[in-house]
Amino acid sequence: MRWTAAFRTGVISPYGRIQFGTPRGFADQTVHQVLHMAGGGERVRVRLTNRHGRGPLVLGAARAATEHGQAGLTFGGSGTVTVPPGAEIVSDPADLPVAAGADLHLGLYFPEETGPATYSHMPAQTARVVRGRSPVRPGAEQVEGRFYVAGVDVLAPDDTAVAVAFGDSWFEGVGTTSGANNRSVDFLNRRLPRGWVVNQGIAGNRLLTDEVGEHGLARFDSDVLAIPGLTHVLVHFGINDLVLPAMTGEPRVTSDVLVEGFEALAARAHQAGLKILAATIGPFGGAAGGLSTPAGLAARREVNDWIRTTGTFDAVFDVARAVEDPDAPDRIHPALDSGDGMHLNDAGARVMARTVDLTTLASSGRPRKS
Repeated sequence: MRWTAAFRTGVISPYGRIQFGTPRGFADQTVHQVLHMAGGGERVRVRLTNRHGRGPLVLGAARAATEHGQAGLTFGGSGTVTVPPGAEIVSDPADLPVAAGADLHLGLYFPEETGPATYSHMPAQTARVVRGRSPVRPGAEQVEGRFYVAGVDVLAPDDTAVAVAFGDSWFEGVGTTSGANNRSVDFLNRRLPRGWVVNQGIAGNRLLTDEVGEHGLARFDSDVLAIPGLTHVLVHFGINDLVLPAMTGEPRVTSDVLVEGFEALAARAHQAGLKILAATIGPFGGAAGGLSTPAGLAARREVNDWIRTTGTFDAVFDVARAVEDPDAPDRIHPALDSGDGMHLNDAGARVMARTVDLTTLASSGRPRKS
């Protein structure tokens, strides 16, 4: 048996230059969060993060609950802990069974002013905030986001197959119904006969440039290689590299530069003994606000042609063709569009999940040793 990831969530800084949500902090408040588990086990431990904090984070109490019971969490035997800025901590193991596909409910009490929180900004999940050290109650404040959470580990058999979905909003779940667990990664997990895929998507994340969050090549070590027993990494990057320069005034990214970035990512995965599966870049021709440009769309087509034909990756899942409008291939099919021209709705997320050939996730040797 070994500890491995059963839930992960990509986090960003509340001090970033580009913000799609409203950063916030807490003081004498309990934050109740629902974590939809990709994997399950008989024991759990919770990972909390102050990665982007500028001061120490004081945790007054933490409690986890599943359908099988509940447990107070301790850290080095204590129910309270202070997390230094830039640090991540792991709770002591708790005898709290949780099943793959079930929810773990986490309550975190912050007795002192936290400052702006390290958070997941668009996780398709709502947190509930109450005054004091209190359970959830009617009228609790509802906040879109996930705060100070990095993940949950479970004790799993050594041969458990664990993969990670590493990329942007098309993994994180923007456009899908909040709280319904209809992200593309959720649908993919429902298809798997064994093992699971944890979700490290960050809405707005880029492969090559920081903002939103650390860029993909920079966070690869912490968000991918740090997962024990990992065998595969699935990637969906490129949209934000192509559209955000139109918002920020940065120089546009060419297809050649993006290809170099994908080659570097694949090389790092292979050096670590991982299989890497690449998605074609989804269509964004219907995006408003000047984000969709002729140059960006042309670069998308060029990179996608390369992804489909290169031998760089161990497998390709062709999301772009599966969700495009056949009458306007640079646009998402209207039945699959969330309404903003750039993200998939629940039906689109289901289609995206179906583009992954399950045999490409089964074709692996041994899990990578951490």
